[in-house]
Amino acid sequence: MIYKIYPAILFLFLSFGTDSKNTAETKNVTAMSIAKVEKRSVIDTKIESIYNTLNTNSFVLPELKTFTEALKGFYLLKEKGVIQKDILTLIDFSLSSNLKRLWVIDLSSNTILFQSLVAHGRNTGEEFASAFSNVNSSFKSSLGFYATGEIYQGKHGASLRLDGLERGINDQARKRGVVMHGADYVSESFIRAHKRLGRSQGCPAVPVELTDDIIQTIKGKSCLYIYHPSRSFVMGQELIS
Repeated sequence: MIYKIYPAILFLFLSFGTDSKNTAETKNVTAMSIAKVEKRSVIDTKIESIYNTLNTNSFVLPELKTFTEALKGFYLLKEKGVIQKDILTLIDFSLSSNLKRLWVIDLSSNTILFQSLVAHGRNTGEEFASAFSNVNSSFKSSLGFYATGEIYQGKHGASLRLDGLERGINDQARKRGVVMHGADYVSESFIRAHKRLGRSQGCPAVPVELTDDIIQTIKGKSCLYIYHPSRSFVMGQELIS
């Protein structure tokens, strides 16, 4: 009974009986934990500095939290050699599809190159994205980190293949045919007519007039991150290498 009511007191009592070796091990673990916290703090400070010095090109900045998650994953993938370009594409699916929620950022010059409308899957939601899947024919978007692939000519014209980098989350993207392409339903005129942006079969579709410029910029092993608050990236989580 006492053990259940006072577990913390029992732990302290038992701790007095540990030998110096265990004490040393505890100190080492504590030191490692402090070091990890300090490292995260340094990284967060660096990212905030980058964010605050971005050349916006008169575009609206993404949210700092979203940008921070995207950049942490970018650093990991760049370190592993999975991505090769200093280009980060960020899609924020927490925002209304009526807003420009895609950013292409050149991290070598800290410059926002594009801000654009982008569609989510038809079964992911109406105006707002809320349901996601890694399953073929689900017509849902998949979250997480991607490496951009090659350009090909498809039914929507020039399209960019995407390779999902998170097991069970988006690693079926290429098999599902989830690509970036242009679509006429991704436009301000469609929003005016239907009160929301059009939806895809799971692809991050962009305006036709921006398609070539965007996919030429981000093709060939750059980082794309699709964010939603239902699933946040944790520094150090496993990414496919």
